[in-house]
Amino acid sequence: MVEITSEDRNFPIESAFVAEETQGWRAASPGTQMIRLLFDQPQRLRRIALVFEESATARTQEFVLRWSPDGGHSFKEIVRQQWNFSPPETTRELEEYHVELSDVTVLELVIVPDISRGTARASLRSLRLS
Repeated sequence: MVEITSEDRNFPIESAFVAEETQGWRAASPGTQMIRLLFDQPQRLRRIALVFEESATARTQEFVLRWSPDGGHSFKEIVRQQWNFSPPETTRELEEYHVELSDVTVLELVIVPDISRGTARASLRSLRLS
């Protein structure tokens, strides 16, 4: 199951999980957004790949990726990172994390699309897990 805080109906979260999809997910409103994956059965994760794209607005984005072994009662941070988008030169952020996580019941991605609190909307081109 997927929980999200906001979604542009033209850019649904399912688009971030489909390999052939080219548009990805985008929030309906500016500000901090959360994407939470809830697993029916605990999962073992070895790789997490994220792709973010921004072709219009220069901004500094921050994201936090964390996981829970107990249904979201407690979380362990995997990474917290900032990235500067500077279109047209720097428009794509690709992150790949090799992890050894067992018993993952929740995977959470929190995106602050603009740390200066501008009007940018969070987006995620793709999220791949293995």
